[in-house]
Parts: sequence; structure tokens; C-alpha cells
Amino acid sequence: RPPRSGPLGALVAQGCHAALAAVHGYREHPDTGAYLQQGGAMRTVVLEAPDENSLLDLAEILKENGVDHKVWTENPEGIPTCLALRPYPKNQVQAHLRNFKLLK
Repeated sequence: RPPRSGPLGALVAQGCHAALAAVHGYREHPDTGAYLQQGGAMRTVVLEAPDENSLLDLAEILKENGVDHKVWTENPEGIPTCLALRPYPKNQVQAHLRNFKLLK
């Protein structure tokens, strides 16, 4: 599937769902707590996967490397639409994300 095949609002909502699922799922991790305490100074980066296979390949690489994340699957369609990492220091995850560009 090509990226952004649906309305922009739906894509934003799916990203929010994935981010909230990651923060909730890893709420006990010290990096998550530190991130949330930053308030308005939080730094979040949104990258674009070129297609569904790239998204799923990234999820597998992250899993193999012990990088905590959540894949958001849109239901009832059962389509994986986005992926969110729990908060990490950039240097711990940058190598896994270097092939993805900023979403524009």
C-alpha cells in the first residue's frame, strides 16, 4: 500500500493512537517518565515509511534489536498504519531509523 492513502486527519489520528499506546505501554520506563516531565519541551519526530512492507520490516528490526515500540493497526480493516517508539535518547535509535525521511 502506498503511504497516506487515506485522509490526512485519519493519518494524524493513527499516529496519535500509536504514540499514546507506546507511552502507555512503556509508562514505567524511566525514559518515558523523563519525556513526560518535559511538558512543552518534548521533542517528537515524525518519519514516513514508503509503504506497508517498510513499516513492518522496521517493526521486525526493532523487535530483533530490543527497541520498545508499538505498531498501530487500523481496525476493522486490520491494516498496520504506523509505528511509535517509546521515548528514547536519539543516539539509541537513530541507526534503525536513518533510512526514513521526515514526513512532509
